[in-house]
Amino acid sequence: MTVTSPDPTAGGHYPIAGQTVVLRPTTAEHVPDFLQILRHPAIARWWGGYDLERVRREVLGPRGYAIELAGEVVGLIFYREERDADHRHAAIDLAVHPDHHGQGLGCDAMRAMAQFLFRTRGHHRVTIDPAAHNERAIRSCVRAGFRPVGVMRAYERTTDGGWQDGLLMDLLRKDL
Repeated sequence: MTVTSPDPTAGGHYPIAGQTVVLRPTTAEHVPDFLQILRHPAIARWWGGYDLERVRREVLGPRGYAIELAGEVVGLIFYREERDADHRHAAIDLAVHPDHHGQGLGCDAMRAMAQFLFRTRGHHRVTIDPAAHNERAIRSCVRAGFRPVGVMRAYERTTDGGWQDGLLMDLLRKDL
């Protein structure tokens, strides 16, 4: 992982380089790309309910990054932090456009973000929580080094208003 020079338009945070992708701090210019990704039927199935305001609220800002491949936005990744000293850790979420599935880009983005969270933000553990039946996402998380911790029953809403289980997975600093 390489943290490059600051981008003065990025609110003080830096691009993060993975092996293949670059995680670029989000700006308002990323919103159309993010909406296109999150509204794609293959993604909306897992990430339903993202409109313009929700993207602005949850993905823009100092914890959000565009996943870029050769300058093209192919996904998004963001993190949340638990700041309590006794429970300090971070959680990540990401989506990669289906046109770029199967290339290892999500795995690369997760590893780069985890290294950033360990080295720069001082966390000892990073979690991720794909839907328990999202086999593609789970395989990518495992390739990135995450391990299943347990199933969280009726964890998140589905697009039809029901509930689905989530698989809690974590990665410790020593595992990476």
